[in-house]
Amino acid sequence: MRPERLNALTDGVVAIVMTIMVLELKFPEEPTLDALMAVLPLLAAYLLAFIYVAIYWNNHHHMMQSARKVTGTVLWANHALLFCLTLFPLMIRWIDEAGPTPWPVASFGLVLVGASICYVLLERALVAAEGDGSSVKKAVGRGTKEWVSFIGYVVAVPLAFVSTHISIAIYVGVAFLWLIPDRRFVSA
Repeated sequence: MRPERLNALTDGVVAIVMTIMVLELKFPEEPTLDALMAVLPLLAAYLLAFIYVAIYWNNHHHMMQSARKVTGTVLWANHALLFCLTLFPLMIRWIDEAGPTPWPVASFGLVLVGASICYVLLERALVAAEGDGSSVKKAVGRGTKEWVSFIGYVVAVPLAFVSTHISIAIYVGVAFLWLIPDRRFVSA
């Protein structure tokens, strides 16, 4: 299979995820500042989830531009990543219903942990498919950003039960690390 076909599948799933997330949003009940303030936590959760899905899509796109070979293992690793991304709309719905309380905030972090692991598994599957001369392997290097992100998510999950604000700040901070598409793949 060509990497372009895998990119096309991922594009379609990401488009659906983003569409479902926006459908979870609600208008304020009244055209007042108080009503707008009541939906701000949901809008903030939506924005953060949207940014994360976009980050994964951007970096997936760049990584797949470097890939030359897709194997069954690569397909399954990609499906695992897509599974994690499809959980974001569920997190948005839960945050809408329960607010930014410990369980939804921690669960948002667990989705990030899962996506982080699956992204690294996809990287490794692409490297294994191409061998030691893999352009993905050259671009990824030691994967410092991936490790920093993973550790941030893992720390933030239990912290949600101490302070949801700290956990959310960690999620936002890690997102800032990735806002610019992964330039390691541009030169690969």
